[in-house]
Amino acid sequence: MSEPSTSTRRDVGLVFLGASLVAGVGDPKGQGWVTRVVARSQSPDVDLTAYNLGVRGATSGDVLDRFRAEAPARFDGRGERRLVLCVGANDLATGVSVARHRLNLATILDEAQSGSIPAFVVSPPPGTNAQDNAGIEVLVDAQADVCARRGIPFVDCYRPLLGHDQWDSDLAAATIPGHPGQAGYGLIAWLVLNGGWREWLDI
Repeated sequence: MSEPSTSTRRDVGLVFLGASLVAGVGDPKGQGWVTRVVARSQSPDVDLTAYNLGVRGATSGDVLDRFRAEAPARFDGRGERRLVLCVGANDLATGVSVARHRLNLATILDEAQSGSIPAFVVSPPPGTNAQDNAGIEVLVDAQADVCARRGIPFVDCYRPLLGHDQWDSDLAAATIPGHPGQAGYGLIAWLVLNGGWREWLDI
């Protein structure tokens, strides 16, 4: 008689931190990209508990504070802890320097790494204003560099969506300026799912 299986399902706590795009603001389906990604991340050998901690208006400094204050309670008791970050546009709007943005992101990633929490970073997408987009591009490049130096998976949502017809039309029809609708959030979800997500999550 064969021995009974001793394998157990993985218990994964998955925290998403960021601002309104993480919260899915503007999506008439109420899903945003986070819920779409989580829906496609279900696996028969994984118990996935996802926490969406997106807050409208949050800067990278706010996200750093909330990582320290709010993530521990969500991670408590989970067999695996994983962190997803998407932040940036509000730093531009509030005058946070690129150097400070880099430092805030690096601090979060370093603290996560020291706590054995694998991280995944998603860049902000483009908006409708060319001047704002120039600033976003600088932040995206800074984020890519910070992640590359630490071996952190990074998804660039800026360049693939800049000038993308469906993205631009979704923003043009937005009920909340700067926030996509169903189609736009679907595009972000696609970029994440095809940007090394399954490999990172090991599903």
